Amino acid sequence: MSQESATAVAEQVEIAPPERKRQKKPKRQPRYQVILWDDDDHTHTYVIAMMLSLFGYPAEKGYQIAEGVHTRGRAIVITTTLEHAELKRDQIHAFGADASIRGCKGAMWSTIESLQAE
Repeated sequence: MSQESATAVAEQVEIAPPERKRQKKPKRQPRYQVILWDDDDHTHTYVIAMMLSLFGYPAEKGYQIAEGVHTRGRAIVITTTLEHAELKRDQIHAFGADASIRGCKGAMWSTIESLQAE
């Protein structure tokens, strides 16, 4: 075997870099706030218990929400997607009456507000 035939000829082969696909960031879903409204039929203890049960909030946060409702007439309890906000609003409405208030007619009232620019 001759030396010429044993030597491999190296060819330069250009390898194109892989095409980069434009990756679009996933579009975030619009955000909504669940608002808890003040009334005279529910105690701070009721609000604290509801916040713990429905949202998993510690007593301190439940108290802050109860104080916000009491002093400002309303409090934002969560900011989330529409579907989740609707679920939480419905859970608040279904939570039941405050057993420590005689004549309490039922659960507290809550609404949903969009954070979208109008």
